[in-house]
Amino acid sequence: MRMPRGGRLLLATSAGSLFVLVLYFQSITKPELSLGSEEVPGKSRRSPLQTLYNGEQLELSEEQRSLQDRRELLEEACLSHTKKRRVLSPKDLKHLIVDDKHGLIYCYVPKVACTNWKRVLMVLGSGGRYTDPLAIPANEAHVAGKLRSLSDLSPAEINQRLRSYLKFIFVREPFERLVSAYRNKFTRSYNTAFHKRYGTKIVRRHRQNPSPEALEQGNDVSFREFVQYLVDPRTQRDEPFNEHWERVHSLCHPCLIHYDVVGKYETLETDAQAVLRLAGVEGTVRFPTSGKSTRTDGNMAARFFKHITPLYQRKLFNLYRMDFLLFNYSTPEYLRTR
Repeated sequence: MRMPRGGRLLLATSAGSLFVLVLYFQSITKPELSLGSEEVPGKSRRSPLQTLYNGEQLELSEEQRSLQDRRELLEEACLSHTKKRRVLSPKDLKHLIVDDKHGLIYCYVPKVACTNWKRVLMVLGSGGRYTDPLAIPANEAHVAGKLRSLSDLSPAEINQRLRSYLKFIFVREPFERLVSAYRNKFTRSYNTAFHKRYGTKIVRRHRQNPSPEALEQGNDVSFREFVQYLVDPRTQRDEPFNEHWERVHSLCHPCLIHYDVVGKYETLETDAQAVLRLAGVEGTVRFPTSGKSTRTDGNMAARFFKHITPLYQRKLFNLYRMDFLLFNYSTPEYLRTR
């Protein structure tokens, strides 16, 4: 028997020895469309959540059907592949950015156009101080405190926003995202912090007879060494993955938090436009479509995986398997697991 469609979130917070449990429930097919007394002050227009689900029981547009299909595929994958529910703590919600003015919650995933999404949200929340997302320096978009996180709020505030705000996420083919993270963090000369923090450890553990210079600088890590580091059991025993290569399901918890829109990097412009249209800001801000960060040729990972043995390809696929399953990405044709 198929379980009813829906999402639940258990949120635990601690204040000394006091723990507060909050139960969140939202039906996928019939969300809470009436904000009532919990409506954001000053907001009288229809919310993005209301706009998305309004009339869905009638004839759907092609765009609405596509968004609904992705929601349903994600829900079905969650029901099929996750057996246990767990309690989420506030730190689990730190990737969820809140826009109270427009009724939006965005879970950002590094290497999936998150810099540009943060820029757009900064424009929307600036009160006119910013108008062009690309005028905001990339490093400024990532400064802590520039955007409000769901983890900064009280349980009651979190619960209210999860019920009544439109929640969206953008995902990317897992290995394309992983290779993009490797190239950015380990092959660019300016990322010395990553070289020191992670590169030196990778060289020390996974290179035979490393030079003193490599041990000190960690700036020449190969993709093969990076893969060895990821699948090494010691890596996650020592500390959580860095967000740039952490699995999306671990960053955004899509089987515990119901996302109304699942956008994809492969259809970035169309999906971003759909979110802005739902938020009612299509004419206020444009999602940046230019720049090297928004596109690849789609075959980048295949070139890098040529140098990875079938054993390590299989180990890496098992590590990222849940992201492939949850977001309906096919097993790459180039993968050699035997």
